[in-house]
Amino acid sequence: MRLALREAAKGVGRTSPNPCVGAVVVKDGEVVAKGYHRRAGTPHAEVNALNAAGEQARGATLYVTLEPCNHQGRTPPCTERILAAGITRLVVGMDDPNPLVRGGGSAYLAGLGLEVITGVLADESLALNRPFVKHVTCGRPWVIMKAGMSMDGRIATRTGHSQWITGEAARARVHWWRDRVDAILIGVGTALADDPSLTARPPRGRGHDPLRVVLDSALRLAPTSRLLQQKSTAATWIFCGPAASLPRRAALVAAGAVVKEVALSSQGGLDLAEVLAELGRNGVTTLLVEGGGQVHAAFLRENLYDQACLFVAPFFLGGDGLPVIGDLGLERVEQGRRFRRTAVRHLGEDLQIEGLFEE
Repeated sequence: MRLALREAAKGVGRTSPNPCVGAVVVKDGEVVAKGYHRRAGTPHAEVNALNAAGEQARGATLYVTLEPCNHQGRTPPCTERILAAGITRLVVGMDDPNPLVRGGGSAYLAGLGLEVITGVLADESLALNRPFVKHVTCGRPWVIMKAGMSMDGRIATRTGHSQWITGEAARARVHWWRDRVDAILIGVGTALADDPSLTARPPRGRGHDPLRVVLDSALRLAPTSRLLQQKSTAATWIFCGPAASLPRRAALVAAGAVVKEVALSSQGGLDLAEVLAELGRNGVTTLLVEGGGQVHAAFLRENLYDQACLFVAPFFLGGDGLPVIGDLGLERVEQGRRFRRTAVRHLGEDLQIEGLFEE
């Protein structure tokens, strides 16, 4: 199953809105074939592994990280392919989280005489597919808070200068993260101050550019911004409020943007829950929020973050620098948002601190 999990990880960032799944065929104690799901609309991991195994699959054991599907989607049911291949024993990492089909694939195969074992390395299987689980159960993407900051929690000096707070190793890791998500989101303040391209340029291999998302209630972004002028395989979506200027909207659309109108929240900003729901409806399962401070504060106030990924550089910028998070209006320490299962990684002189927010 650990080998199947390593196979599944090869699909991270490429399979949305489908899960990352790996499969391994074992016969007489020997691995005879492996496979993983490469992208939505292509054969599932089980099919790829069984095709590679050929006749050796007959009488073999199939290890798969996620319960095989038993319904017709963009591809045929994997359960039928498993039966046709002659598999006699199935070992499953985790059940299908879809409440409409959970347990159906395993129960169907067990009912036809296969030996079925479930829950093997279930926690590891879940960790690989938390975005898929959230998306399939509530329709929203898994939301990751990302920020690069000084030791005193500043993302820029008092003048707004921010390049570069973190070093080359940390910046390379950011591109690694971008390559693994479906979309990146920033506020219009960050877009105007930094004029970013928000592309993925990982150290090795060709990057996968995620969808670029800008929160811009009054449509202040210029059609000449790098988000719209620099070549990319990804689209740029701009979310605006109901009162946004029609001429500005037309100019941005002419420059290649997709402009989407959402309601305003009770605090006057864009309705972030509606933004997330629209992204989810369009197959976005992972969203990396890169700021700035007011955007991070808005997501934290509404408890919309699932995960944190913070890059901390070993120097100070002072109290007059721009904070990583805007005002939250908290009165007591216990009201703060805490994340758990923290992991720390050294990236040159910088640190990456990662964790899951408490529910």
